[in-house]
Amino acid sequence: MNKDWVDKDYYKVLGVSNTAEQAEIKRAYRKLAQANHPDANPDDPSAESRFKDISEAYATLSHEDQRKEYDDVRRMVNSGTFGGFGGSAGPYGGGSQQRVRVEDLGDLLGGFGGLGDLLGGGTRRARAGPQRGADTQATLHMSFEDAIKGITTTIAVDGETTCHLCHGSGAEPGTKIDLCQSCGGSGTTAQNQGFFSFAQPCRQCQGTGRMVVQPCSNCRGRGTEVRTRKINVKIPPGVKDGSTIRLKGKGGPGSAGGPAGDLLVRTKVDNHRLFGKRGDHLTATIPITFTEAALGAEITVPTLDGSVRLKVPAGTTTGQTFRVRGKGVPKTKGKPGDLLVTVEVTVPKKLSREAKKLLEQYREEFETDDPRARLLT
Repeated sequence: MNKDWVDKDYYKVLGVSNTAEQAEIKRAYRKLAQANHPDANPDDPSAESRFKDISEAYATLSHEDQRKEYDDVRRMVNSGTFGGFGGSAGPYGGGSQQRVRVEDLGDLLGGFGGLGDLLGGGTRRARAGPQRGADTQATLHMSFEDAIKGITTTIAVDGETTCHLCHGSGAEPGTKIDLCQSCGGSGTTAQNQGFFSFAQPCRQCQGTGRMVVQPCSNCRGRGTEVRTRKINVKIPPGVKDGSTIRLKGKGGPGSAGGPAGDLLVRTKVDNHRLFGKRGDHLTATIPITFTEAALGAEITVPTLDGSVRLKVPAGTTTGQTFRVRGKGVPKTKGKPGDLLVTVEVTVPKKLSREAKKLLEQYREEFETDDPRARLLT
């Protein structure tokens, strides 16, 4: 367990409630990080400390498992659970006070309903050393045609990323990095708090176990910088609206040499004026004339890559669907889907005198049966 979890209210640091959704937490972090970044406040010596607290809060709350542990610890602190172990008589009524490291207590209580995990037992230690970066999100707006056929494109991602000069080491290129003398390179130190002894990241080296002799001139030793990155994204054919493409290692930078998180690209696909999508098939509604429906015809049907001829048999009615094979959604493997064409018989709004006369003659000679009569019996 990190002692900072006891001392600091990360929700208050980010200005959100303890029931905030991840999206709200992310928005709050980005806004505060940009406003308090040391590069944006060169004349404010406290900016770096605020920026560190904001980053630390987001690093904990943006990961569900860490956030749950943090919330559990804060509940114990607020309920006074820790205080119940104190006192000079010791936890078992003995005469001498005993001090127990949180990790050791966790080992002792490891079998009691997960309490050992909560207190940092077993293999769980103070969070120091290399840490994986946070996953970040981006939205890619794309046309219907691009989503169907697949594309390789470039997106711009703003935010914290690994320093381009020192590549995350925090040291000026060509200079050395020494072992931290305060923690001996372990990245952690112990701090006594009454009955407990908290293991926490070393304040001297910030948990890295290393000391930078000459900080990087670009990032001032942080190993990260805020900038816009251009990232190539390959979208497979047939991607759906709202799909997520995961790009490994393209997210937020890791700390203390840890790996970067992932970039989650969410697709936003525009509607098409003609085509729709049903699984691997494309759909389209095509108008035909009354005479084409009655007499039959061969009509031209558009596709995403040209046009095809479709035979409409005589007596076709509105709503009938015809299949054009292989003109649907392409696939990287296997056969493509089909184009499903639904016809809609159009009725002219204006008729010439001669056309009306011919239709009336047709009605008198051939429309002898009422098609609705069987519905009324």
